[in-house]
Amino acid sequence: MSPTDPKPITKTFPPISQHDPFTTDHNSIAADLDGTLLKSNLSFLYYILLAIEAGSLIRGLILIFSIPLITLTSIFISEQLAAKILIFITYSQLKMSNIEHVSRTILPFFYAKDVRNDSFEVFDMCEKKVVVTANPVVMVDVFVKEWLGGDKVIGTAIEVDLRTGKATGFVKEPGVLFGELKRLAVVKEFGDDVPDIGIGDRDTDFEFMSICKESYIVPTDHYARLVSPDRLKTQLIFHDAYQALPPSSMITYIQLPFRFVTSPFRCYFNVTLVKGIVKSIYSRSWSWWQEA
Repeated sequence: MSPTDPKPITKTFPPISQHDPFTTDHNSIAADLDGTLLKSNLSFLYYILLAIEAGSLIRGLILIFSIPLITLTSIFISEQLAAKILIFITYSQLKMSNIEHVSRTILPFFYAKDVRNDSFEVFDMCEKKVVVTANPVVMVDVFVKEWLGGDKVIGTAIEVDLRTGKATGFVKEPGVLFGELKRLAVVKEFGDDVPDIGIGDRDTDFEFMSICKESYIVPTDHYARLVSPDRLKTQLIFHDAYQALPPSSMITYIQLPFRFVTSPFRCYFNVTLVKGIVKSIYSRSWSWWQEA
């Protein structure tokens, strides 16, 4: 049976703790990102961080207050549409150069603090490593390749206005990668030589996991052990993202001390405070739906 005509999807997969490194082939792997290679499956935080750093505080606040709408759209209409709304608010009319800069210098710093040890161990053993994610490729490509050692990211493609160099906020066909679209993307990448291992954390990953030779579920575990920073392919001792900008004038040197002083406050707002707000709004939306 070929990957294009896959076997019926098995709703139960063994947990990743049952992976046996001595009996499993490790030639290739297809892995989800949020909730799988990363401990957190709440991707809102990274979108908000991107919206603030590549756009403005106002854009970040708009995105935060849109969380109830996005959550309800995901529950009552479709996860695909909810993801498109999230991407549109985050990316619309942002310069691609700003998006790429944030994705290279800021997001990896925070992604790297959330890598699960158990799933990364399996991922790192394989020769060909492919990440299959609903996230925009531009958002995670640098992190996956330079920090996790991945070979390729299969994800959502963002439309760009070539005249202005800005993202339109819309996604290219076939759309946001969920479910069947993930399976088709894996088939296109691997052909008949399906991945030896597939790992994911929820039902939207089951489609591509079902065509892999062996598949493992990564159960949600808020206390899961994280990867030691020295295990990643890129190490970072101290990083102030704005300092990564190439110095082009005397103003840059004048600003550096102020950026150094304000960086802890920026990090607190962008990560700790925003994360708390996001979780609060998300849980309230979910409670409201259950009571309705």
